[in-house]
Amino acid sequence: MLWSSAINGFKHYLMLERGMAAPSIEAYVNDVQKLADHLLDASPTTMPDQVTMDQLETFLAYLNDLALGRRTQARILSGVRAFYRYLLIEDEIDADPTALIEGPKTHQKIPEVLSHSEIEKMMATLDLSRPQGTRNRAILETLYACGLRVTELIQLKISCLFLDVGFVKVIGKNNKERLVPIGSSAIKHIRLYLQSDRNKLEVRPADSDFLFLNRRGKPLSRVMIFNIVKEAAKQAQIEKNVSPHTFRHSFATHLVEGGADLRAVQEMLGHESIVTTEIYTHLDIQYLRETIMSYHPLNKS
Repeated sequence: MLWSSAINGFKHYLMLERGMAAPSIEAYVNDVQKLADHLLDASPTTMPDQVTMDQLETFLAYLNDLALGRRTQARILSGVRAFYRYLLIEDEIDADPTALIEGPKTHQKIPEVLSHSEIEKMMATLDLSRPQGTRNRAILETLYACGLRVTELIQLKISCLFLDVGFVKVIGKNNKERLVPIGSSAIKHIRLYLQSDRNKLEVRPADSDFLFLNRRGKPLSRVMIFNIVKEAAKQAQIEKNVSPHTFRHSFATHLVEGGADLRAVQEMLGHESIVTTEIYTHLDIQYLRETIMSYHPLNKS
C-alpha cells in the first residue's frame, strides 16, 4: 500500500463519509503527510500498513524537537489517529498502531535533563576512527555547547563559525540571528571534523557552506540528528528519554544551576520572552525568591 494512494483514499473518506469541510480535510491530510515524510526520510520502504507504535512515538518526539506547541502536536496526532481508523475500517490493517499512543499533555512537561557525566558517557561511545565518528562527536559537542535547536544545528554554516574568538552565528526562529559562545571542546571537535571526515566528501557548490553533511555530501535531516543522539544514549546505557532537545534543555539547566544570569541564558537560547526561559530551565519558586531577596533594592540593608 503506497502512501499516496492511502492518503488519497483517506481524503475521499473524510469528504464523502465524514462530510468534513475542505479546510479540515486539508489539515488532516497535511498531518498524515507529515508522518509519511518523516517515516520515508528515515526508511524509504516503510508503507502505511507497516507503521509500528515505536515509529509513531519517534514521530511524536520529532514533532516535539521542532518546538511545536502541544496543541499543534495533539492536533497532528488526531489527524494520524483518524487516518489509521480509516485504514482499519477499510480492512487495510488488522490493528490500529495509534491505539496505545498517549498524546502530548496540554500543560508544560519538563523535559529530561542529562547530567554532565551522562553527556560525557554519550560522547565517549563515539569511535572517532570510524566513518562519521568525528562528525557525530562534533554534533553532540555543538548541541551541548550552544544549546541549539535541531533546525539551527542542521542549518549551521561554516561561514557562521567564528571559532578563533569562540562564537557561532545562529539563524533562529523567524530568521533572527544571534551570537552564541562555543566552548573549547566543541571547537576542537568541529576543527577535527572539518580536517578529516568532511574534507573527504564530494560536495555540491549549493551545499558547500553547510557544516554537517551526510556521506553523500548533503545537509543532514532532523531525523538523522535524532537517530545519532538516540544511538549514543543507547550505547551509553542511559535509561532516560534522550533526544536532541534534551541537550538544549541540559545546556540551559546547567548554566542556571551554575549561577548564570537568566537574561544571558535567554539570549543564548533565542527566547523572545524571559518567561519562556524561566519555564524552560524549570526554575523553582525558592530560586526566584532567593533572587528577589538578594537583588531587590528594598531587601538590601
